[in-house]
Amino acid sequence: MAAPQQIRNLAIIAHVDHGKTTLVDALLTSAGALDRGEGQIERAMDSGDLERERGITITSKPTSVTYGDVRINLVDTPGHADFGGEVERVLNMVDAVLVVVDAFEGPMPQTRFVTEKAVALGLKILLVVNKIDRPGAEPHKTVDATFDLLAGIGASEEQLDFPVIFCSARERYAMADPADEKGPMSRILDFIVQHAPPPVVHEGGAALWVSTLDYDPFLGFVAIGRIRSGRISTGDRLAQLRHPPRPPHGETAGPPTVAEVFRVRRLLGFQGLRRFEREYAEAGDLVAIAGMETLQVGDTLTTEDPTTRHVFPRLDVDPPTMTMRFRVNDGPFAGREGKWVTSRKLAERLEREVRSNVALRVSPGESAEEFEVAGRGELHLGVLIETMRREGYELCVSRPKVILRRNENDELEEPYENLIIQCDQDYTGSVIEKLSQRGGELRAMDSAGPGRTRLELRTPTRSLIGYRSEMLTDTRGTGIMAATFAGYGPYLGPRKTRPRGVLIVMEPGETYAYSLGRLQDRGVLFISEHVQVYAGQILGEHSRENDLVVNPCIAKKFTNIRSAGADEKIFLTPPLERSLEQALAYIEDDELLEVTPKSLRLRKRDLDHNRRKREAKAVG
Repeated sequence: MAAPQQIRNLAIIAHVDHGKTTLVDALLTSAGALDRGEGQIERAMDSGDLERERGITITSKPTSVTYGDVRINLVDTPGHADFGGEVERVLNMVDAVLVVVDAFEGPMPQTRFVTEKAVALGLKILLVVNKIDRPGAEPHKTVDATFDLLAGIGASEEQLDFPVIFCSARERYAMADPADEKGPMSRILDFIVQHAPPPVVHEGGAALWVSTLDYDPFLGFVAIGRIRSGRISTGDRLAQLRHPPRPPHGETAGPPTVAEVFRVRRLLGFQGLRRFEREYAEAGDLVAIAGMETLQVGDTLTTEDPTTRHVFPRLDVDPPTMTMRFRVNDGPFAGREGKWVTSRKLAERLEREVRSNVALRVSPGESAEEFEVAGRGELHLGVLIETMRREGYELCVSRPKVILRRNENDELEEPYENLIIQCDQDYTGSVIEKLSQRGGELRAMDSAGPGRTRLELRTPTRSLIGYRSEMLTDTRGTGIMAATFAGYGPYLGPRKTRPRGVLIVMEPGETYAYSLGRLQDRGVLFISEHVQVYAGQILGEHSRENDLVVNPCIAKKFTNIRSAGADEKIFLTPPLERSLEQALAYIEDDELLEVTPKSLRLRKRDLDHNRRKREAKAVG
């Protein structure tokens, strides 16, 4: 058992694509934490399919390596601001942060987002300048830019006096100065042992603050956190203390109450990619505990004896800025592809998500089959929908909306983002023009290397819904975009999100090339031939502003009379397929996205054409 002086607890902070996960792979390999056959695993800490496909970290995960006689506990944190709720709750497990910065790009907005929270907690800063082998890399300029960043967010003198090491995680070498000879990646482990402080141990009985949780079909709920004081052994009886929900309008919340008293069935430690059973653990270590019936992030696990208990404060995170409606799939094809289709199953799944996803809020909707789900951003909610879809759920979701509020003068306000875009100089004008039309305000523009421009803008959050894919098109794939929440500002009024109407299916049936060939002159089609469709489903985008009801299910009638156009071949343009995020950004308020394990279908909220017509007349 390692004493607290032989333990180092660190979180790894980096902007998206600055090499954080590759660095963790290199450190695990260097410390010999991977078994034979695991050594070639890439992105080892990205455990979920979604994380590997998108190349981003979504959920924070602890791992541990033993280097010499020191145990180094590493917590992999998300780099995207939409998953800031993950970051806020795991920083209380660590004593220092390893800030990984790209030697070419320098510190980016989401590096600032997480580092600001680490600075506010008084954590020790250790800087790793990665990708020094990249053409155009300026390692020393990156160190200066990181110093400016820390000074700008109110870092203390001790935090500003941060140690630095340079490396290339992909090429697996590190050095104290870029001019030095290349050394092994174990130098970073020596760097951590030397500069990261050991954990601070509190006096008193056993106490653990639940920073994240897991659910195992055999063990049940698993609480993951750092033991702040005392010692926990398998078989100990612990009390689980929970703060009541925060009341609205700033009222004072009541004291925490005992949710349950339970016996520790399993005590697990971390080593490499695996968990292993432990008989006991002491203050300073990161562990996982099983045995409780219920669990929420922010709970305190402490001694059964009230006189020696220690209660941790309420876990507060930044409020959500975007909301969507989740509802049961009530379309004609409901239940054909999914395993979970009822409102009860949907409610259970969302309730389970809220327990671990502290940045998420779920409230009842207008009907018993509808739920209002609020999150940090479009990506945060999109990942939840994609996860549920892969688990076998069927549901319909509305277009994301920003959460508006009124200030002390009763004026309506909306959330804003600080947006930074890097792109080739040739496409700068197009980016500025598009964002100006969306309400964006240019704050700064400077060079980001040969032929590259860096733009800083302040723009309404709702203007960025669906903009990422448009930006990549406008910049021919050369653009890099990052946004962080900047606070609330004046509401800019309603804005039309789509310049053209849609083509709506008239009646259920199967699409035919004969009908689609005639309809493709009316607009862009989203559906190909020989696909089952239903009335009210969106077939494509109309070339004009109004919606148009069409019938794509008319087959060519065969007769024994030869006509002039009998042998004409029909050429169909390939349909425009949209990803989940693109589909969410495309739909209007009167439309829904039907999400099933195999399909994404755009549809009108009300499938009955006559009823939609009557409602439009009544509004008009």
